[in-house]
Amino acid sequence: MRIPILALLSCAVAATLGANALAQETPKPKPEDTEVWTPVPAIVTPGATDAAPPSDAIVLFDGKNEDEWVSAQDHTPAKWIVGDGVLTVAKGTGNIETKRSFKNYQLHIEWKIPESITGSGQARGNSGVFLASLGPGDAGYELQVLDSFNNATYVNGQAASIYKQSPPLVNPNRKPGEWQSYDVVWTAPTFNADGSLKTPAYVTAFFNGVLVQDHFQLKGQTLYIGQPFYKAYDRAPIKLQAHGDKSEPISFRNIWVRELP
Repeated sequence: MRIPILALLSCAVAATLGANALAQETPKPKPEDTEVWTPVPAIVTPGATDAAPPSDAIVLFDGKNEDEWVSAQDHTPAKWIVGDGVLTVAKGTGNIETKRSFKNYQLHIEWKIPESITGSGQARGNSGVFLASLGPGDAGYELQVLDSFNNATYVNGQAASIYKQSPPLVNPNRKPGEWQSYDVVWTAPTFNADGSLKTPAYVTAFFNGVLVQDHFQLKGQTLYIGQPFYKAYDRAPIKLQAHGDKSEPISFRNIWVRELP
């Protein structure tokens, strides 16, 4: 069937007019279309150095006292040793934990293995930072502290490991007698009303300024023996471990935390 030329021309004109109308109706993109002006981020004054607490930090140890800490066993005053701006493990007195409980946070903590350290493997400067303490002993989620400077052990138990779950990406340990630092972002697990896991815990950690845990997803609590599992909780203290090995006690300083949404 032949279509009249006039009809074809009419269709072409209509299509052109329709396209032009559509182009006129669609506004041209502007830079302002993708600008977000609210809410305005809160102002936080940084510390004099990257290691110093910013203005919104909660200082957990400033070198003066243990006012922010209690015994993890019975919540009596902490009995570790404070001197020369340093908090040193008092072996035999047990773990200590913060009086306050936290959920998600940014943590800065510095620690030192004694220059005179003895022992080997896990019995050489052993301690731990429990990012959430779920009991008086070693229950919870541990970021390992250990002398891993020329000291062989299982890799998921060396310094900066998520104990028995994730070895550090690299080993940036300084030698005994020098101060070391952890900077940690902790995302706590969440749970459903029946206690089942809703979202797992995640941790990002820098060791002496070097990335060692990159948004690692935890499988549950860090256990010495057995497989990890989750146990429902909402908020929890941060715990420091007084390990039972016979090596010389380690020290901590400059501990602060920033709560995160």
